[in-house]
Amino acid sequence: MSLLSLDARWRRFNDETRACPCCGRRFSGIYDIGFDHPSDWPHGARADAPFVKEGADQLSPDLCRTGEARYLRVVLSLPVQGADETVHITPWAQVPPDMFYAYLNSWDDPAAPLPAEAEVLLANPLPDLEAEVLRLRFPRPDQRPQAVAMGGTLALAQANGISFDQLLDLYAACGDDIRPHLMRD
Repeated sequence: MSLLSLDARWRRFNDETRACPCCGRRFSGIYDIGFDHPSDWPHGARADAPFVKEGADQLSPDLCRTGEARYLRVVLSLPVQGADETVHITPWAQVPPDMFYAYLNSWDDPAAPLPAEAEVLLANPLPDLEAEVLRLRFPRPDQRPQAVAMGGTLALAQANGISFDQLLDLYAACGDDIRPHLMRD
């Protein structure tokens, strides 16, 4: 048993049979955080639409082009201290055009080489997790690119993990403050 399992909030967070007494909301543990579009996207959210096109600008679930900028949706993984679990965050990264088109080509042609690892820029601010430069690698054509922060508090969080309280703060900063729902039975 880990120390985290002594935290009543953690137990409530992982008990899918428990309903919050104030609203009935249920939790079944760690859930991932996604971003609809890069922060620089000048148009409305994609939401549930498979594709948005505004003039020459385009946005899909994994690719974005706005003006001369090209973006890929990436995966950042943060282990949670005291748990054998990881929260995955899917922000956008601004990439060079040649990387963007090489990645796109690998979708159409499985034999095409994947882009080489490279440093790219984070395109969505992550609350309390600072890093601008990411190292991007492409494990397989059917997986999103994996990102590792090159410095800042995000690099420390990827290396050392985040606490349960930091996870709850991250959820809140991203628009889903679940802390009040875990306070009592």
